[in-house]
Amino acid sequence: MKTTKFLDELRNKSAVELQSELVTAKKELFNLRFQNATNQLNNTGRITEVRKNIARIQTIITEQSKVAK
Repeated sequence: MKTTKFLDELRNKSAVELQSELVTAKKELFNLRFQNATNQLNNTGRITEVRKNIARIQTIITEQSKVAK
């Protein structure tokens, strides 16, 4: 249920908004990896969640670019 809401929100965003969302997610992933390397990360499952969100965002960007062609 949570994933479908997230996907619906992504589908309603423009290409520019999706790109900024992607950059934000990648920065968060970098910070999580850095925290994990220095043993400061408590919730390691968050890394997997952010990686999946990045893939979802990229999928929506691809879908929108194919529809536009």
